[in-house]
Amino acid sequence: MQTVQLKNIVKSYGEKKEKKVAVSDVSFSVQEGELFGLIGPDGAGKTTLFRILTTLLLPDSGVATVCDFDTVKQYKEIRNIVGYMPGRFSLYQDLSVEENLNFFATVFNTSIEENYELIKDIYVQLEPFKERRAGKLSGGMKQKLALCCALIHKPRVLFLDEPTTGVDAVSRKEFWEMLKRLKEQRITILVSTPYMDEADLCDRVALIQNGKIFSIDTPSNITASYNDDLYAMKADNMFELMKTMREFPKTKSYLTFGENAHVSFKEKIASESEVTLFAAQHGLQNVEFKKISPTIEDAFIKFLS
Repeated sequence: MQTVQLKNIVKSYGEKKEKKVAVSDVSFSVQEGELFGLIGPDGAGKTTLFRILTTLLLPDSGVATVCDFDTVKQYKEIRNIVGYMPGRFSLYQDLSVEENLNFFATVFNTSIEENYELIKDIYVQLEPFKERRAGKLSGGMKQKLALCCALIHKPRVLFLDEPTTGVDAVSRKEFWEMLKRLKEQRITILVSTPYMDEADLCDRVALIQNGKIFSIDTPSNITASYNDDLYAMKADNMFELMKTMREFPKTKSYLTFGENAHVSFKEKIASESEVTLFAAQHGLQNVEFKKISPTIEDAFIKFLS
């Protein structure tokens, strides 16, 4: 069953003369119980799509449905069955943890006790701080409270807009472990993120840039679509390495990835020594060069090139 469907969605902002297209002819669907990732950098159109699906924005054209309810004509029905966690912390900062949770439960005519099993694994970490004001919580704890409030009415679909942005690596890992447990309860989850490494944790992903979807598939199929040999390269002077490798006749692409560079070639290299020797001839020292498997980020960049 398709829980979420978008067909030819278009959304622009601004006046006619300075109109900016945020989403351009986007179509995709999400199956019931799926953990679906919308992957792309800031400004790609992720938040706009989530606001349309949660009935906070009207599309300029196209049709979107959530659980077969139209986001324009049946917005009241949708608001009762979805949970939404926006990118910016939007709970009441002057209310305590417990007061925020009670408030959102009351809005949806339920109680913490009624749906406690759904949030138990998350709330036990918050319970020691239940009387603390939400504004005084750490980033990771704010994230957990926002997720609890989005879940307290037992939604059929959960929308999480960049939920791990700005939190530490440990909190990011914990958050995705929580999502896996929620998925086991057949909740359909749509999550957006600019972090490419999080794409591997989704069942399927849509890669988005400048308001356009250019690939929808499983993470493994997307990385498999990268059909060039890829190498990681490192030297004492990375700036000189970049200049040198761009002069190497066979270089196809050279991109910096943290401490390394990822390099692909127009044609097959004879051996690794062919590259390291060229680098050494240009004065580079301690050159490291090895073949690696491509990541989602490598595939993303190749799609854009």
